[in-house]
Amino acid sequence: MGNLLKTEWYKLRKDRSFWVLLLILFGFAVFYPLLINPDALPTGNDFYRGHILSINTDIIRLFPAILAGFFISSEYSLGTMKSIASSGNSRIRLYFAKLTIFSIGSAIIMLVLPIFMLGASLIYFGFNLMPDWPFFLQTIGLIALYAVAFASIMAFFSTILTDSGKSIAFLILFIALGGSLLEYIGSKISFLEPLILHSIFMTQPSILLIDQVGQWSGEDVVTYIVVPIVTFIVFGILGSLLYRKKEIK
Repeated sequence: MGNLLKTEWYKLRKDRSFWVLLLILFGFAVFYPLLINPDALPTGNDFYRGHILSINTDIIRLFPAILAGFFISSEYSLGTMKSIASSGNSRIRLYFAKLTIFSIGSAIIMLVLPIFMLGASLIYFGFNLMPDWPFFLQTIGLIALYAVAFASIMAFFSTILTDSGKSIAFLILFIALGGSLLEYIGSKISFLEPLILHSIFMTQPSILLIDQVGQWSGEDVVTYIVVPIVTFIVFGILGSLLYRKKEIK
C-alpha cells in the first residue's frame, strides 16, 4: 500500500491541473486583500470570519471537482487505469490509494485561501487581524474534514463517468445544486428525509457555528464531525466496489 500511495502522490505532484488550481488560488489569496478598505477592518475572529471564511465557500469547493476530472477520470480515458489494474495489485487497494491522495489534494486546495489570504492580510494590515488560535485551528480542521468527505463523493462519480469533461461538468452541477435537489427530494419522499437532513450537503457548519465549536453539544459533534467521516467511509467503500466490478477499456 505504501508504494501505491507514493506512486499516486508522485502523480499528484506532477499533475498540471493541480498546480494551476493552486496558483490561481494563491494569486487570489495574495492580491484580494489589497482590495479591502483598511480603514473599516474588524479585528481577530471577526476579520477572519467575514473576509476570509466567507469567501472560502461553495465557489472554492468546486475547484476539487476540476482536479477529480483530470486526476481520476482522465486516467480511464487515457488507459492508465487499465495498466494499473493489470499490475497485480488489488483493485480495492488501488482505489483507496488514489482516493487517499486525491483527498489530500482536495484538502490542500481548500486550505489555500484560509491560510495564505490570512497570512497576506497580516503582512498588509498588521497582526491584530490574527484570529484566536483555537478558532483558527478548528476552522482549518473542519475545512479539511469536509474537503475529504466531498472528495470521496467526487471520486465515486468520476469512477462512474470515466471521462474528464463529463466528470467536471457533472460534479460542478452536482456540488452546486446537490443540496437544493436533495432537499426537494426529502420533502417529497418522507422516509428519505432523515437521511438527507443528516447528509453532508445539509450539515456543513456555517461560519457562525464554527465560532461556537467549543460549545457544541453531543448532537452537534455527531452532525459536524461524524457525518463527513461516515460519508468518506461509505463512498470510499462504494467506489472501491464499483471499481472492482468495473470493466476498464
